[in-house]
Amino acid sequence: MDLSWMAWTWPSALFFGLFLAVLLAMTLLALWRPETERIGILRLPTTRGDRLFLTLLGAAFIHLGWLALAGEAPLWGASLLSLLYGAAMFRWA
Repeated sequence: MDLSWMAWTWPSALFFGLFLAVLLAMTLLALWRPETERIGILRLPTTRGDRLFLTLLGAAFIHLGWLALAGEAPLWGASLLSLLYGAAMFRWA
């Protein structure tokens, strides 16, 4: 598949493909099991969509902080921290 029409790289195409898959999964999950608000550690009523948004926002900041502090270190560490953060957000927030 030629991705040169928009100067895409395989990692960026994979990222957006996975993002689309997550949105599709969240939509199907909302149809199968409707969302209910719950109050977690943030003391705010949140739905799955809210927690997904907070997870994506937090992952972006984790990666930016990793780039600022770790410099040339591979981003796998930031990705692992983001996955742990996301799991915590969906569990306790």
